[in-house]
Amino acid sequence: MIPLTLGEIAAIVGGTTTRPEVVVEGPAYVDNRRGEERGLFVAIAGERVDGHDFADGAHAVLGSRPTPAPTVVVGDPTVALGRLARHVVDRLDVDVLALTGSQGKTSTKDLLAQVLAAHAPTVATAANNNNELGVPLTVLRADAGTRHLVVEMGARGIGHIAYLCEICPPTIAAVLNVGTAHVGEFGGRDAIARAKGEIIEALSPSGTAVLNADDPLVAAMAPRTVAPVSTFGPGADVRWRNMSQDPLGRASFELGHDGAWAPVVLRQTGAHQVVNAAAAAAMALAAGVDLAPVADALSSATAASRWRMELSERTDGLLVLNDAYNANPASMLAALEALAGLGVARTGHTIAVLGEMLELGEEHDEAHAEVGRAAVAAGIDTVVVVGAGAEGIARGVREQGSEAIVTAGQHEALDWVRKNAGADDVVLVKASRASALEQVAERLLDDVPPTVP
Repeated sequence: MIPLTLGEIAAIVGGTTTRPEVVVEGPAYVDNRRGEERGLFVAIAGERVDGHDFADGAHAVLGSRPTPAPTVVVGDPTVALGRLARHVVDRLDVDVLALTGSQGKTSTKDLLAQVLAAHAPTVATAANNNNELGVPLTVLRADAGTRHLVVEMGARGIGHIAYLCEICPPTIAAVLNVGTAHVGEFGGRDAIARAKGEIIEALSPSGTAVLNADDPLVAAMAPRTVAPVSTFGPGADVRWRNMSQDPLGRASFELGHDGAWAPVVLRQTGAHQVVNAAAAAAMALAAGVDLAPVADALSSATAASRWRMELSERTDGLLVLNDAYNANPASMLAALEALAGLGVARTGHTIAVLGEMLELGEEHDEAHAEVGRAAVAAGIDTVVVVGAGAEGIARGVREQGSEAIVTAGQHEALDWVRKNAGADDVVLVKASRASALEQVAERLLDDVPPTVP
């Protein structure tokens, strides 16, 4: 963060302070367990926890009431945090690369951040902190030396992304896809498209809009921006050819742009990572990075966020694909395809441990059934359904003439897999965040297989 006194911060956000001389130099943060040296603790009064109660010992605080630490007092700390972030980003000489989409945001953001970091100092969203708190917290980690600011933006309604773009106006903005994640909150894919497109409406004529040419709802957004448009996809401005996968599902391909081609060998599992890589490449190219270094950086990029297509091998050889951070119909299908691909090179079985997908509204039951049907179509040997909310998956499996293992919760599912998964098998674990199925994957990996005499 650029150095600011509490007096300056109070003037920026419309607050008051009794300690105007205190200087903030470190980032802003909301978790007192992860304090930042000389940083700004943002005290949020939530339904269960009031941050003001944990402000003692902080270097400085932004809150809605005085605390034992030097404090800027405002009416709404979240709104004030956004105002502070906007002030800071306006003072920085930085490219803001913002992206949104129904799936793949975090994986694409992680790839893009590593590509740009090889080019110039870069700050990027941590994990998927992509809301009205996460976006300004990301901005406030940037300083005068930052040249690229990569910001993931999420939405749960119309106007959310427009607000985030007011906090952090993008110079390059991408829409990855329009799926059915959160469709229950939006009311339909058209509404999702309307919300996601707000990110390119925020661009100026000097910016660049990056759109998925293979997604009709995204491609149709082009008239909504005054900025030039760059596309990614198999036949788009940024494209790929000659894709193949190794036994661990990692893709190799040639990345193309403006008549030139460069080889890429990804370290992430799943064919869908090629699309994420192309989106990241299109954004990096728009930021002025040449094709060859983009391809090199993509080839060296590693997984930066946990529980997203995280492939691990147990000591006895069992492969566990932990994609349990979140789930929606499209990401479920991509994960099942990856699981099937991993099974091709092994003599054992493929086992999909699948939990509930949330926020699907009226499409909930049918979307789960479709996942079950897709699992059978992909040739998955066994589907383990976790929890009553995911029972539609079992129905879909049965409709295809197969049978699923239905378990009451993660403990029963873990017990079944422990008893039935062998050394040459592959296990996929996936569900929405609330199911916490990453615990199944982690406990499987922690198991020490018995020694055979």
